[in-house]
Amino acid sequence: MTDVSVTLSDAAAKRIAAIVGTEPGKSALRVSVEGGGCSGFSYKFDLADDAQDDDTVVQKNDAKVLIDSLSLVYMAGSEIDFVDNLLGQSFQIKNPNAVASCGCGTSFSI
Repeated sequence: MTDVSVTLSDAAAKRIAAIVGTEPGKSALRVSVEGGGCSGFSYKFDLADDAQDDDTVVQKNDAKVLIDSLSLVYMAGSEIDFVDNLLGQSFQIKNPNAVASCGCGTSFSI
């Protein structure tokens, strides 16, 4: 059986909690997978107020991430991380299912 869980790094959890805390009426970060991007699929990040019926909820400390059931298929076993380096700040998804990804870290193929 494939591991369908998605985890959050400590850095991602801290950053998500900080972002959501500044947005009235929002309670979570929604991560989804869409067709397109330079490698075939791309990740989309949005703030959300409530979970939908088919969402998987990933929580760590004060952070909550929502992932719809279709996106979860592509993200199974992934870790959501937040990177702050000389190139800038960004969420990055370490996806064991991706066979290729682009330099920007938001596009992948399986």
